[in-house]
Amino acid sequence: MVGKAERGPVAIEAIKKHKSAYLMAVGGAAYLVSKAIKTAKVVGFADLGMEAIYEFDVVDMPVTVAVDSGGTSAHITGPAEWQQRIASGEFKNSVTAVMA
Repeated sequence: MVGKAERGPVAIEAIKKHKSAYLMAVGGAAYLVSKAIKTAKVVGFADLGMEAIYEFDVVDMPVTVAVDSGGTSAHITGPAEWQQRIASGEFKNSVTAVMA
């Protein structure tokens, strides 16, 4: 699966059960993602059009693994890690640039 939203507990369990993965694309990067798709084939629910299930051959697709085959979600581990790093004072003397 490729998307841009967080997956809930039921979806994460299904990803884990089927040893799959959920890939996250950054919003606004649809053009780059589409250019990475070299071939596409409908493999299910053709009557749903763009919502059908497709099989893609891709090269250098700019996505991030958001939920891996073990069920680890970057939407859970990422915020937890950054909260810990910020709380530790790691960035205490960092300079923040403000764009006007």
